[in-house]
Amino acid sequence: MDIDGTLDEAYERLHRTGPEFEGWLSNHGPMAVESMIRRGHARQVHRWLDGYMRRLDELPRGTSPITSDDWRTALGDPHRLGDWLAFFAREMTERPWRVVLGTWWPRLLPGIAAGATHGVIRTGHAVHALLDQEDGPRLAELGQALGYWAARWQQVPFTAPSGTADPASALAAVSRVPDQSAGINHRLDQLTGLGGWPTALTALRPATDAAQARNLLADLTAAAATHYLPNAHGSAVMLVHAATAPMAVLRTLPAAPDSPDEVFARAVRHGDEHVIKLADTCLDVHGRTGDPDALAAVIRATGLIDEL
Repeated sequence: MDIDGTLDEAYERLHRTGPEFEGWLSNHGPMAVESMIRRGHARQVHRWLDGYMRRLDELPRGTSPITSDDWRTALGDPHRLGDWLAFFAREMTERPWRVVLGTWWPRLLPGIAAGATHGVIRTGHAVHALLDQEDGPRLAELGQALGYWAARWQQVPFTAPSGTADPASALAAVSRVPDQSAGINHRLDQLTGLGGWPTALTALRPATDAAQARNLLADLTAAAATHYLPNAHGSAVMLVHAATAPMAVLRTLPAAPDSPDEVFARAVRHGDEHVIKLADTCLDVHGRTGDPDALAAVIRATGLIDEL
């Protein structure tokens, strides 16, 4: 708990800087200070920031406002970073933050590789802070996190899990990309032609309900953390994110809508009559079968029908 307001002070300092610097290096300041304060090191925060902030760039300015009607054309466009930050600054003042998160989480999650996963990681830290206390600087931080994620939104090849492997076994089976001479984007681009990548994804045991999904995510985080020890010599910085990204998702889930009542309320907020009817049906299906995909179908419909 941030008893003396250090986190809010740190956020206010950092929000004058951009999410990136020196090209596209991620600004780790908001994530680091939230971790330091939560772990009892608030007294060191401002001194640490004094040194770290010398490296950062100014907050980028927008050029063309993004609206709720044309956001898809700007998704994943880093040149619109300033526009995305302005868009989410408005969102966080006009709507409850959980509603904003519930709307954008399914839209952004397919692009989880954004900014070397720093979009989702910064979001996870921001949500963690908001669950402890809601105020202006923390709301602004979530807006900047989501804006950064949207601007750097990046997909990777995906195959749905359908096997029996636990997360540690599936992770161990991931093949190395053949050319490790450049940065993360160069390595991610190689996944398309990497035969072992879809094999490892398919081998993973799928979750059958929300509780099991959380357990699998926790197991994946643990596996990635311990995987770092014998493998970090190959890429000491990049491999960090294999553990911190799933942990960020895990920390965000308590704020995401996952109960039937929350899902139906979201359908009502969406307003489309087809979404509402589908939600009504899917809640009955979920009540009879317990299948979490019935609730996920409603969330999926809200995104797809937005696109029509």
